[in-house]
Amino acid sequence: MSERPESNELNLELTESQKAAISRLGRDENVIPPPIALARDAVLRNDEIERMHAQQDPAGFWGERAAAVDWMRPWDEVLRFDPPRHAWFSGGKLNASVNCIDRHAQGDRRNKAALLWVGEDGEEQAFTYGRLYREVCRFGNALRRLGIGKGDRVVIYMPLVPEGIIAMLACARIGAIHSVVYAGMGTEALRSRLIDSGARALICTDFTWRRGRKIPLKPTVDAAVRDVVTVEHVIVHRRGSRPGDAPVAFESERERDFYDIQQAREIHCRPEPMDAEDPLFILYTSGTTGKPKGVVHTTGGYLVGVTYLARAFYQIGERDIYWSTSDIGWVVGHSFIVYGPLSIGATIFCREGVPDYPTPDVTWELCERFGINIMFTAPTALRMWMSHGGETPSRYDLSRLRLIACAGEPLNPEAHLWAQKYLVGQSHGFIVDNWWQTELAAPVLGTLPTFEARPGKVGKPMPGVVADIVDATGKPLPDGQGGLLVLRQPLPYMLRTIWNDDARYCHYWNQIPNCYTAGDIAVRDAQGYYAVLGRADDVLNVAGHRIGTADVEGSLLRHPSVVESAVIGVPDEIKGERIKAFVVLRATATVSPALISSLKDHVRQDLGPIAQPAEIEIVASLPKTRSGKILRRYLKAKEMGEDPGDLSTLAD
Repeated sequence: MSERPESNELNLELTESQKAAISRLGRDENVIPPPIALARDAVLRNDEIERMHAQQDPAGFWGERAAAVDWMRPWDEVLRFDPPRHAWFSGGKLNASVNCIDRHAQGDRRNKAALLWVGEDGEEQAFTYGRLYREVCRFGNALRRLGIGKGDRVVIYMPLVPEGIIAMLACARIGAIHSVVYAGMGTEALRSRLIDSGARALICTDFTWRRGRKIPLKPTVDAAVRDVVTVEHVIVHRRGSRPGDAPVAFESERERDFYDIQQAREIHCRPEPMDAEDPLFILYTSGTTGKPKGVVHTTGGYLVGVTYLARAFYQIGERDIYWSTSDIGWVVGHSFIVYGPLSIGATIFCREGVPDYPTPDVTWELCERFGINIMFTAPTALRMWMSHGGETPSRYDLSRLRLIACAGEPLNPEAHLWAQKYLVGQSHGFIVDNWWQTELAAPVLGTLPTFEARPGKVGKPMPGVVADIVDATGKPLPDGQGGLLVLRQPLPYMLRTIWNDDARYCHYWNQIPNCYTAGDIAVRDAQGYYAVLGRADDVLNVAGHRIGTADVEGSLLRHPSVVESAVIGVPDEIKGERIKAFVVLRATATVSPALISSLKDHVRQDLGPIAQPAEIEIVASLPKTRSGKILRRYLKAKEMGEDPGDLSTLAD
């Protein structure tokens, strides 16, 4: 496997498609003015004042934002910054679950709906803040009885079910560090995260629903955990079976039932006081090497950030019903399904399953039935809905749906304009773009409801964000010129390190000295709007999911027929990018449709369906530099029908 070295050498070379995008964005685009009603009721009616406050007095600004969080002990100092280290609210103590549940369950919101959940099979559940408090406390006590406590790592491998959210909050309550693994990842992906985190417990679900099929998860868990000696407990949420189905049987002494370990009367659980800089969770994401990258977010700064932006950016109000179509396995699910909305006492709506099954109408039927006011979704979903036509949403009453926020990948202008017309047209609402990362945990760039929206551009920096566009040496670039997106100051909701790999974290701040380098190519216009054009490294973005080329290449190399592999992303009308792999076979292997299927199945089993190549091409050799690095840019240029240039010009 050829890995892109994470060094201080940055090779900023724009692709032809990125150059073309900059040229298009340089011409005047469609401008969508903010709806008067939305702008009038915005939480930040004067963002310039807010931004100026944050710029002139960062400590005072974030100290005021932190007042929206309940503290067990107040902080001594808002920020200590000595690049690459930054610590927020030092000396302060708090508990995330107390902020998300207790302060509502013990007040006027006790009987308010906290969570409305719908399964793909039609099952529905509702949790008031009072009920959610009891469920979290019962499971927190059960974890404590198993010996799980502050600082222990707990991996959660569950679909978007209420028990997954309960497990996250229960870990936060007792001070355990949770690490949620998307329940579509394969055996090797789960095993590597268990090993890297040193997890003492694994919480899983026996199956999930997807397009009307029961997808078993327990076999993946069994294979992943088999030789991982740190895992002392495997807690299984058994969802039950249809008549005639055999129930999931336990075959290991480590296995426990999710509900059997709980005691009905234990409805109170003492919350663990956490230092502001104590880790809240580890969330693994793909990087430029084959090793999973465990992003560490801490309790205090993270909670301050997502609490602030749940109101200030997403505009979630007391009477709103808010739906994020993401999953708890991604950072969006952490920040804006669980911690942010619950911290402000919102009502969140969740649905397990894909947004166009059993019919393309299902999302809009649910919006009408539950009265959804605000939605968070991905550009991939907008493009999918657009493919079904505008008549589909127009059959439903979407007059309450006033705001849809998009993130996870670039939002193309065509999808933006279509969604503005057909999804929020009834309510005279707004489509807003925003940009952030797993490492950043909440919006950094975005279009506030007081801004005009400029399709193709994500928006402006959020208050407290100091962003810039620079070249490979760190020199600021003028407006209209594409370069590297950097942040010149830390944010409380940024990562603090990479689990077990602090040098990798320092690399974020060392590529451009004293700046956080995001790894994305971006351009800024004269009005301060940014457009994010894609990655500058070997990370793919497939339907909003970050997938490292090294991860897929490494999986292919584990197949007995493969001697070399290279992976690129190619444009896809719906997903944004799809994966294409180039494979060199061993001399003993024979090319056949069965072999191609075997290679795809191998990656699917290893890493999950999101990483499965859409296309595999068998080649005799791969283009390389003189030092042996695979020229993925050359492969991509040829695939796109562009002039790849002379190979000698790309050599070291």
